[in-house]
Amino acid sequence: MKGGVDINQIFRMAQQAQEKMEKEMETARVEASTGGGMVRVEMNGKKELLSLKIDPEIVKAEEIDSLQDLVLSAVNDASQQVDKLLSDKLGSMKSGLPGLF
Repeated sequence: MKGGVDINQIFRMAQQAQEKMEKEMETARVEASTGGGMVRVEMNGKKELLSLKIDPEIVKAEEIDSLQDLVLSAVNDASQQVDKLLSDKLGSMKSGLPGLF
């Protein structure tokens, strides 16, 4: 098709970009911490929690509620970091396919 847009080529490019993104997100890692580093979590790009580290100083019976809040906060922060990472990668992907988005 002369001068026109080859839709099949666009679909192939989009599929290749999606496959590349999926691979990058599988290997991506983010780390978040709360409570001045007393609770740390590591998450991959698929939002799977990979590790949880808790400073022994915070593990006291009377501070369980605080510990639970810190863990939730750290996990949620890591999840937001994955969302931002994905958004950033999608933004760069869009710039590689001008006129489509």
